[in-house]
Amino acid sequence: MKEYKPEGMLIDSVENKLSQRSLHTLQEAMVKSKILEGRALVCDSDHNLVVQLACCKGIIPRAHTVVGIESGNTRDIAIISRVGKPVCFFVIGFEKDQNGEQVAILSRRLVQEECQRECVSKLRPGDIIDARVTHLESFGCFVDIGCGITSLIPIDSISVSRIAHPRDRFHSGQGIKAVVRLIDEDQRITLSHKELLGTWDENAAAFAPGETVAGIVRSVESYGIFVELSPNLAGLAEPREGVIAGQHASVYIKSLIPEKMKVKLIIVDFFDSGFPLTPPRYFLDQGHIDCWRYSPDTSGRAIETVFE
Repeated sequence: MKEYKPEGMLIDSVENKLSQRSLHTLQEAMVKSKILEGRALVCDSDHNLVVQLACCKGIIPRAHTVVGIESGNTRDIAIISRVGKPVCFFVIGFEKDQNGEQVAILSRRLVQEECQRECVSKLRPGDIIDARVTHLESFGCFVDIGCGITSLIPIDSISVSRIAHPRDRFHSGQGIKAVVRLIDEDQRITLSHKELLGTWDENAAAFAPGETVAGIVRSVESYGIFVELSPNLAGLAEPREGVIAGQHASVYIKSLIPEKMKVKLIIVDFFDSGFPLTPPRYFLDQGHIDCWRYSPDTSGRAIETVFE
């Protein structure tokens, strides 16, 4: 059974490398309609992509670079932006260049059309999937959900703890998990991420009153400072002069109050830091969710996501 993975997940696989070691193996891959990957080296003046293959040069003609390019629904920036990055493709033919050397003719668009038909169109709200971060905007994170087909995680769906920008949580090229949130009438998919990062109880279980732990300052308000202990758990510390959002902090945990979903903190110290982003810890990473409830059973306020 074929797997339709985000671009970049096949390029270093043994099977992908073996399929490109000779013209013969490339021809076999063409007959079997194998999905392969290579790195796009150049976008020429006609917006064809030149792809690095092990045994010969590969060309993805402009009409085969991406779904929607011929109709005008997709702009040429979608081609140009692939340079230097992995691209998936089918081998659809061979021809000789002006020097008499064999060139493999490739199609990324046909892979995307098959992925849409055989995989993406069958997704339903609540399905947990693999995704790969492609680029970050102030309003959300764009991800590849398979063969270069993109989807959006809105910023407020990335985590329960609020962030100023998706780069506070992700970086380009990062592999993540996501859950299908909505599918519109045009079959465009919107994703969410926070439901996979654990409930209030699950996150609070990692902390105890009396501990001093590390956190990240997410917001400075007149009445206090919000410090993130984990992506789905933040607490409120008493005001302190000089603290800036984005700084790291060591915080003393005064109390955890499940019924109010509150964590009371005292900032011990705060500082700038170049620590790398920590990969997400997933409490759910496969299968399907019908309903996810963040709030504890003891809380009078219900915070939940219903997938339908």
